[in-house]
Amino acid sequence: MEEKAKITRKQMVDLLNEDLAREYQAIIAYVIYSQTLKGAEYGHIAQELEKHAAEELGHALLVAKQIDYFNGEPVSKPKEVKVSEKPKEMLRFDLENEKQTLSNYRERIRQADAMGEFALGEALRKIIAQEQDHLQDLADALGIDTPKIEG
Repeated sequence: MEEKAKITRKQMVDLLNEDLAREYQAIIAYVIYSQTLKGAEYGHIAQELEKHAAEELGHALLVAKQIDYFNGEPVSKPKEVKVSEKPKEMLRFDLENEKQTLSNYRERIRQADAMGEFALGEALRKIIAQEQDHLQDLADALGIDTPKIEG
């Protein structure tokens, strides 16, 4: 397992850039969703999404710093942001994005540890804690159990 997880520094930069593009996506999505969710039932979650946007910016900065540490160049384009006129659909989009992000970061931590890059693993563990909170908030807003994360 450890040998399979071991990657090069260049590969790590590429993977972290994918993660960074996903963080940009999250920032944009949370900004849009927090301002377009309408109705009394969504007032509280809209405020939470505003907080999530700020936290995702912090994640993006941390990931970009790690990319720089590996002598890489941070990407400038986000992954595609899905929008909808249906509030629950937007929240589901966000839930799926958070699930994917958590799965990716879990894998990235295993890869960082296999490379002996323990500081990267620790930085990503801090992000995971907030991403799990985001996932829980979205599941609560949708009235569902917190989904299981693969990986």
